[in-house]
Amino acid sequence: MDRVTDVPESLAQSADPARVNDYESFAEAYSAENENNLVNAYYERPAMLALAGDVSGRRILDAGCGSGPLSAALRDRGADVTGIDASAGMLALARRRLGADAALHLVDLSDRLPFDDGAFDDVVASLVLHYLEDWGPTLAEIRRVLRPGGRLIASVDHPFVAYTIQDPRPDYFATTSYTFDWTINGQSLPMRFWRRPLHAMTDAFTTASFRLVVISEPQPDPAARDLFPDDFHDLSTKTNFLFFVVEVPPSATGSDD
Repeated sequence: MDRVTDVPESLAQSADPARVNDYESFAEAYSAENENNLVNAYYERPAMLALAGDVSGRRILDAGCGSGPLSAALRDRGADVTGIDASAGMLALARRRLGADAALHLVDLSDRLPFDDGAFDDVVASLVLHYLEDWGPTLAEIRRVLRPGGRLIASVDHPFVAYTIQDPRPDYFATTSYTFDWTINGQSLPMRFWRRPLHAMTDAFTTASFRLVVISEPQPDPAARDLFPDDFHDLSTKTNFLFFVVEVPPSATGSDD
């Protein structure tokens, strides 16, 4: 799910665990906020689409599709897209965008996916894995629903960002949670994410029997330079997100190679 990424100068550590990440309470405002903003519309989504390449005719699962902007872009490029999200409110917005016949399912990524083995050519996971404390079960399910040779294309918060903005800084080599408040339309929204070191990310992919193909730290769309002159320099010179392409080995048959 795409997300707003204005990181506050100091992180709030007092977010109520019962209220964190409650997309149901702000789905409409959130979707409107990141529809055309710098970080999502001119950096994260273009990078995901560039990594996906030619998707014409490919069966793609948008895991954490939110209100559907990435699904729509992939479909416009000829992909057969299925979307899943844990927020009914976000899925309602995605259906409004994509149409009544769109393949959209209410699914939590911590649960078993309701799809057959090898059902997809690609899975895209746009800014969702950092919501999970344990990537293992989710990556195993994603691998199961990918055909041999299929790809997972994922973006996450860059591990260096969450490490450097916390004071005191946590143990870099530990997987730790951090909480802070987003502010959208004057509403304070408590959020929680999980930061893990880079090696833990790559280890999680290889443990799930994926093969690492690409690690990317892309630049924003050059068109954003004129549209967002005040913020473009920061986004193009500082770490923000980290992108991966990993694949199921072509010879895979459902058991580990």
